[in-house]
Amino acid sequence: MKNWTKAGIDTLLKKLEETGSTDRKRGSGRPKMACTEENVSAVEELVLSQEDQPQSHDSHHSTRQIAQETDLAQASVGLVRIVHRDLGLKCFKRRRVKN
Repeated sequence: MKNWTKAGIDTLLKKLEETGSTDRKRGSGRPKMACTEENVSAVEELVLSQEDQPQSHDSHHSTRQIAQETDLAQASVGLVRIVHRDLGLKCFKRRRVKN
């Protein structure tokens, strides 16, 4: 048995009468802050600028460096958001080879 309150049921019924559905309204969630068109294009420009010279040390930008240059959080730039989801790219981390 669910612990429904009268106020909760009233709110649900009111929403059902007004919209005809109990679904959330479009755009009612938290707005996107980091994944704007400007930020995506800035990150894309920095990432693709190093495509011609993948091995050079001066043109290589890590996700941390890109985050600092664009003034975004590293999580917004890196694996989860802009680089991976919006641009469809993968991040690689350079590692030293032990001899």
